[in-house]
Amino acid sequence: MALGDVRARGYEVVVGRCMDGSGHVSASAAERADELMSMLTDPTVKAIVPPWGGETAIDLMPLLDWDRLRDVEPTWVVGYSDMSTLITPLTLLTGTATLHGNNLMDTPYRVTEGLVSWFDVVAAPPGRSFTQTPPGRHRTVGFDDFAVFPDVREYTLDAEGGWTRLDGEGDVEAEGRLIGGCVETLCNLAGTPYLDVSAFHRDRAPEGLLVYVEVCDSDAFTVCRHLHGMKLAGFFEGANAVLVGRTGAPDSPSLTQHEAVLDALGSLGVPIVADVECGHVPPYMPIVNGAYGRVVHTTGRSALTQTLR
Repeated sequence: MALGDVRARGYEVVVGRCMDGSGHVSASAAERADELMSMLTDPTVKAIVPPWGGETAIDLMPLLDWDRLRDVEPTWVVGYSDMSTLITPLTLLTGTATLHGNNLMDTPYRVTEGLVSWFDVVAAPPGRSFTQTPPGRHRTVGFDDFAVFPDVREYTLDAEGGWTRLDGEGDVEAEGRLIGGCVETLCNLAGTPYLDVSAFHRDRAPEGLLVYVEVCDSDAFTVCRHLHGMKLAGFFEGANAVLVGRTGAPDSPSLTQHEAVLDALGSLGVPIVADVECGHVPPYMPIVNGAYGRVVHTTGRSALTQTLR
């Protein structure tokens, strides 16, 4: 059904060779890197969208020709979870915008009010701005079984809740170049040449950054350690504000997920806004790595505006 939705939009779909779902990877690292390079350097391919986030994309990092990727016509790469391992370095090292948002299997769902589809983003011309606002509802448990419900089109949003400022009170208004992704995957690249946010801030975003992070399922102690390590490696250098995705990950006995973020990042001295729809909890707010962003969080309004420039 997901492929049918893409075709219904008028796009030709090319299914890659590396699509074996019997294990945690679809093919060897060399085969996957070769196929990805072929797609990224093919001018007829406009977007690469994986079915799911994956698990170990980190093995592709040394196998990609990053110098070549700096020179080719940009191709959208869309996804989240372990795809952060790929899309965030791609933006940092080449300056190419990438989209942290829905995976292919999320495509059939109707877009929740206030949000946009990845289709709308990748089809937008340079210079286009779009604003997303929290819908006020989210899913608390589980995922739909597509084998049992192949025609599902609506997310089950069974709980209410908006954004939360963690570092204090008062209105938040901040701007900067957007960069971020999934904590559990990006923490493994911290301190390597593939996640040099400090250089990105210096060379491509002197106006500062809006850094966003989200957690899949790690407990609060683990998240706290990961965020401390990423901070020590310079991941939050130049941040004008930090956005934290809503998570269903567990608290620890003496530390909640919100407290873990504050423990690690409170010393940054910038606004920290949590429960943003940019993580593993539906619905999904696509965020463009490399776009210029403006975040507003007040008593009456919360919004993220992104400009593709």
